[in-house]
Amino acid sequence: MARPPRQLHLELSKRRYRDLLTKVIIPQMMFVSGETAEPSAETTTIIEEIVHTQVIEMLKRSTALATRRGSRSISTNDLFFLIRHDKAKLSRLVTFLSWKDVRKTAKDSDDKGGDAADIGGDDPLGGADGGPGAGGPVVGDTGKKNKRTKVTLPWDVSSYFSEQVPERDDEEDEEEEEMNEATIARLKTADERTKNMTREEYVHYSECRQASFTFRKAKRFREWAGFHLYTDSKPNDDIVDILGFLTFEIVQTLTEEALQVKAEEEMTKNRSGEADAQSKKRKRETGLFGEQEEGRTPVGPKHIQEAFRRLQVKPIPGRNRVWMGGPRSLQRTELRLI
Repeated sequence: MARPPRQLHLELSKRRYRDLLTKVIIPQMMFVSGETAEPSAETTTIIEEIVHTQVIEMLKRSTALATRRGSRSISTNDLFFLIRHDKAKLSRLVTFLSWKDVRKTAKDSDDKGGDAADIGGDDPLGGADGGPGAGGPVVGDTGKKNKRTKVTLPWDVSSYFSEQVPERDDEEDEEEEEMNEATIARLKTADERTKNMTREEYVHYSECRQASFTFRKAKRFREWAGFHLYTDSKPNDDIVDILGFLTFEIVQTLTEEALQVKAEEEMTKNRSGEADAQSKKRKRETGLFGEQEEGRTPVGPKHIQEAFRRLQVKPIPGRNRVWMGGPRSLQRTELRLI
């Protein structure tokens, strides 16, 4: 029996989207995460399958949380609650959402006919630093218009009250200073990766940083994730944007862990003497540049699989395990979110 045309179109769209992920999007994300070599199709396919499983698990848990509070649709608070123990990731997500509102406000002002003086050009602060084009009263108005929106988490004390305390002018700077050590360490790592790049290499790096599962692909992302199978209502744009942010975090975490696995494997080979024989063989085959080519070996499927296994058993920061009686009580059977 022939399948309906709508089902065939959906399957074709999902297949094309998966090809885009495995051939373009995921390799770009891996490059930003430190993988300078070209990963194989098998490696990117494994990563795509892991990310797909993680997204489905997040949708299931978010739907369960929404059901417990008597709602049929998931909200941003449900996704916040899923990653509440990872303070570094939560901090990056809050920053991402706050700047998203700034960009949206500036774009809406531009669409309504506001000129460069009204929105401060491309600078979200609207020339508040006294640069070119900064005028007296316009600077103050623009700073208020394009000010970052404060994202309130569901467990914050301020979320319990209908009226909020007015924000101080220096409150934003204080929040930025309270970034946790994990976020600062990631920024330092990114700086180490890019400090020796040429201009062309950094342009390519900047383009790869724009890789996303959801940007201008929201409909295909919803079809790929199977939203209609796990949620009763259509998710809003914030839900899709948050999932797009988390998918990038999953790929980055997997790649960084896989690179560490690969480095440990090479160190073990060096100690056992296997690497010396392989190095001599490569020099005979590739000549002068054999040693450079050896350093560019990409991570393989086995490294990704081992990285995923380690991430499943690694303790969650800020979450304590409690003895509930019996050795089997400490064994995790559910999928852990990366």
